[in-house]
Amino acid sequence: MCNRRFLINICHSEYTRRKYLALGIPPGKLVCVHNGFEPQRFKIPLSLENAKQAIGISSATKTVVYTGRINHKKGLNLVLEAAKGLPDILFLLVGSYGDGPIEVMAKDIPNVRVIPWQPEDAVSRYVFAADVLLIPPSSQPLAKFGSTVLPLKLFSYMGSGRAILAGDTPDVREILKHEVNAFLCRPDSLESLITGIRALTDDIDLAERIAAQALVQSRDFTWDARARTIARIIESRLRSAPEQDGTWSRAQFLNWLHQSRRWLMHLVRRRSWVLPPTPPSTAGAPRA
Repeated sequence: MCNRRFLINICHSEYTRRKYLALGIPPGKLVCVHNGFEPQRFKIPLSLENAKQAIGISSATKTVVYTGRINHKKGLNLVLEAAKGLPDILFLLVGSYGDGPIEVMAKDIPNVRVIPWQPEDAVSRYVFAADVLLIPPSSQPLAKFGSTVLPLKLFSYMGSGRAILAGDTPDVREILKHEVNAFLCRPDSLESLITGIRALTDDIDLAERIAAQALVQSRDFTWDARARTIARIIESRLRSAPEQDGTWSRAQFLNWLHQSRRWLMHLVRRRSWVLPPTPPSTAGAPRA
């Protein structure tokens, strides 16, 4: 990326862009353009009541809906614990591929329903049937990998007109703002998750206000809007003089050497290509 012939790198988040900047990549070669969603998925909106009836639920039942892969890596263990503490609320987990650990745990919780994987048009009915759309508030992607891809469901949730609850993590905060277009709770905190769900199911005005704001902002996060933005960036770069080659300082070179050694040792020992971030107590490269 430091070569003057390298045009531009499109990052999916500012968090990831900052990771590249820390490696010494010239700022002019890095641009953040967030991912998006296909608004046609919600071209025929359903009212909350009609959507609940369409999936066989009473319109009076309060619902928390998660859509996506169902496994222990998604922070769903915490969601199941929250369901135990909120027995009057129905939790719908949509996207099961079989009897995994989460599915087995959910069998003993009467207010949790695990729904098999659904085609796109059917998923939208569950999304519209949500009093609360849930992005499990887990810090594990950042803690384990040191970087992340904002879940695509975040953008489609924004376009649904339903209230969103998510974790207050650096990547999510780039798009979602607490009590503006979502309700953000402390990551990995059962108490905070329960408080957030209760706030959105009890305070209808709050839920409707943040849902409406997210819907308005979702227009900037469609795939078509992203494509137009990227096209403008590329056209601008093609008309501009090439960036000068980037150079690494001695400290950056030593950091690269240190991280490369860590990656190789991790690959040999763990048979994993993904290197977790350095623990805070040992963070940083050797002194130059």
